[in-house]
Amino acid sequence: MTLTPELLLAAYARGYFPMGQSADDKAVEWYDPDPRGILPLEHFHLPRRFRRVLSHHPFTLRVNDDFAGVIAACAKMRPERPSSWINAPIRDAYIALHTMGHAHSVEAWQDGKCVGGLYGVSLGGAFFGESMFSHVAEASKIALATLVEILREAGYLLLDTQYVNPHLQQFGAIEISRADYRTKLENALSASPNPSSLFSTVSVRKGLASASSAKVN
Repeated sequence: MTLTPELLLAAYARGYFPMGQSADDKAVEWYDPDPRGILPLEHFHLPRRFRRVLSHHPFTLRVNDDFAGVIAACAKMRPERPSSWINAPIRDAYIALHTMGHAHSVEAWQDGKCVGGLYGVSLGGAFFGESMFSHVAEASKIALATLVEILREAGYLLLDTQYVNPHLQQFGAIEISRADYRTKLENALSASPNPSSLFSTVSVRKGLASASSAKVN
């Protein structure tokens, strides 16, 4: 089965997402984990030390400026991650989905280079986070805080993280049952985010207003 943008959207709407076994393996498998990881937008919170980073970070935050570069960086092998689930069919399908306006990247730039960021899929009022990378300390965290600001400003209802790890837990990510996730997904898909969402154009973020007002621990 060819992985197409249309197939991806249909799968996300039903709670599924794809992953490859390795970067060199062209096969794609579908996942629908139980429990499911989400980051509740209304309960996003910042570790106290990270709030200081937010106030003085050296990055320029951009949206959709180099989507292909972000997904390539996320797929790159690293010492702490010698393999990647982002294979060629997945990369190509998500770039096509980006062209259609349903996949987006949030990027941290420094000295003319994208040094961190994330990408994911937008459908209705749901955003499905896929992967992130960081070449400079805190860059991906700043991108995540920026994503949350964008989603909250635009009226999104669901930020799906698929799974939960310690990195995401510090920002408030939790696990919920598959049944609860399906309910949240159904509600989010019926929502209509503000059309002025900053996902609509290439944007440069000047501040992090709503993120900086998030709960601190």
